[in-house]
Amino acid sequence: MSTIPAPSAELQTAVSAVIARNPHIPRGHLRFETGAGRVVLKGVVRSYYQKQMAQELVRHVEGVEAIDNQLEVSWS
Repeated sequence: MSTIPAPSAELQTAVSAVIARNPHIPRGHLRFETGAGRVVLKGVVRSYYQKQMAQELVRHVEGVEAIDNQLEVSWS
């Protein structure tokens, strides 16, 4: 049984909300694109923990079928 992907607008809203609620993800440094159940994470974070945290948060959003984590880690 396959899951029907959430429409992009709904998925965009859900991903945005879950990221905004997490205090470990710096605001304004993470961008993402959604479409057909796929989420692409982009931007710069300060640690590999933040990179993994962002991916795990998004993984639990209903309608997400695939994640492309393109976040870069920069300590500066």
